[in-house]
Amino acid sequence: MEVEILHLGDVKFEAVTRGHHVICDQPAANGGLDTGMTPPEFLLVSLGTCAGFYAAQYLKARSLPADGLRIRVSAEKTVQPARLGRFQIEVMAPEMSQQHQAGILRAVKSCLIHNTLLNAPAIDIVLNAPAVRFPD
Repeated sequence: MEVEILHLGDVKFEAVTRGHHVICDQPAANGGLDTGMTPPEFLLVSLGTCAGFYAAQYLKARSLPADGLRIRVSAEKTVQPARLGRFQIEVMAPEMSQQHQAGILRAVKSCLIHNTLLNAPAIDIVLNAPAVRFPD
């Protein structure tokens, strides 16, 4: 799995993968033109759509209706270090038995992004920039 990020100028970027393109920008108050979501918003989108996928798959596997399935994800910022410190995933699903309510919660907790955030992955940062040569 790989995504390439292209700098478009100022604080605007384009993410490209498998022929799909999305714009990432900052609000005007942060030096951007507000033409796209911010990186933290993309993280919430990733978590929410993953949770929604697992919820929808649970409903589909049991031939339960998915009409009105909605996911709302919120996060609180924390400082020292600056990060998103707490997430809340709210699943709004059609009426179902308590057994299926418990099942859909189990399914959402199996989400790849949820589990990735719960179990911090190793992150390697590699700089690929030619060195400037100075004359002797």
